[in-house]
Amino acid sequence: MKVSFYCQHVLGIGHFHRSLAICRALAERHETTLILGGPPVKMEDERTKTLLLPGLEMDPEFQRLVPCDPSLTLDEVKARRREMLFAHFREKRPDVLVTELYPFGRKAFRFELDPLLAAMREGVLPKSLCCCSVRDILVEKVEGREKFEQRAVETLNGYFDGVLVHADPDIITLGETFSRLGDIHIPVHYTGFVTNEEKTGDVRVREKLGLPATERLIVASIGGGNVGSELLFAVVAAFSALPAEPPCRLQLFCGPYCDERDFRRLQEAGKSNEDIRVDRFTDHFPAWLATADLSISMAGYNTCMNLLRAGIPALVHPFGQNREQRLRAERLGRRAPIAVLAEDDLQPQALAGLIRRQLARPRVKPIVQLDGAAETVRRLEAWHDEGRRR
Repeated sequence: MKVSFYCQHVLGIGHFHRSLAICRALAERHETTLILGGPPVKMEDERTKTLLLPGLEMDPEFQRLVPCDPSLTLDEVKARRREMLFAHFREKRPDVLVTELYPFGRKAFRFELDPLLAAMREGVLPKSLCCCSVRDILVEKVEGREKFEQRAVETLNGYFDGVLVHADPDIITLGETFSRLGDIHIPVHYTGFVTNEEKTGDVRVREKLGLPATERLIVASIGGGNVGSELLFAVVAAFSALPAEPPCRLQLFCGPYCDERDFRRLQEAGKSNEDIRVDRFTDHFPAWLATADLSISMAGYNTCMNLLRAGIPALVHPFGQNREQRLRAERLGRRAPIAVLAEDDLQPQALAGLIRRQLARPRVKPIVQLDGAAETVRRLEAWHDEGRRR
């Protein structure tokens, strides 16, 4: 079957990386196109085709969409995106369309998705099996929740054939952040969490760093880097307060979108301490977690899944503007060696104490469903085959 997977990232890169992991699993058996339309991201996967729409991102105040190319107007970009989407579905005739998050989010992209879905339903475009791919926890609406949930339910029941929830229902269910789950009349299937399937054994991190077995390795990261720099500064200060024994090495990953001034300040901190190394990004983050002794990070979906797969002791500092990351971290902390940091914990002495405590904890790989990408492929194949038999 031919699959087109629509993913629109406007801030971080977590949605993109989860979608890419699913597309890689799909591309092993099916012709797969990943449709992207946000800020530029590194895309290296020969099996997965891409359709790059003119980019849209959030403005600095996170209030409205703006073109990534400032020479274009918003109306020009919207019109071109709609044209490209319709042309893709008219020419490629995919059997399956997957929308990442929509209609549980990405309301700002109704301008192109609703016409596309309506054209499929009405026969203007070739019909596709339409499915929604959604993570474990939604960002809950402070205002207008009733209207938002009603619209989501109507859109799902009117245009979609199934919902794929990338979570382990023994950890958390979609209904905990979406109260109208019972009103969705199409199948809702839990795939398990989606994790990066990268083979870590080929990347010999400790060997390349020249680290002896007696030296502890701490990895601190903030995902894409749009937010969270304060955590890295706190880790640097706490690292200086650690005792000399056991010896430790600190690796910082600041993220591709980290503010340039913050990145330079962190680099300066690294230059003043030979045991601190600062990089923007790594293509082999799971390999670092597989060999490190402690991870310090925020609590986004992809980071948490990497922590679970590695079984590494971790300190996580959830993004504070909503409860998504905190809820996830607290639930996972019941099964994995993950401790949640409060604001007061970022003081140097307090954080140094927590680092020492977590370094003493062993690795634990909890019993959690982490085969979400493969299960997504199986479920899409089953729904597609069922549709062909009807």
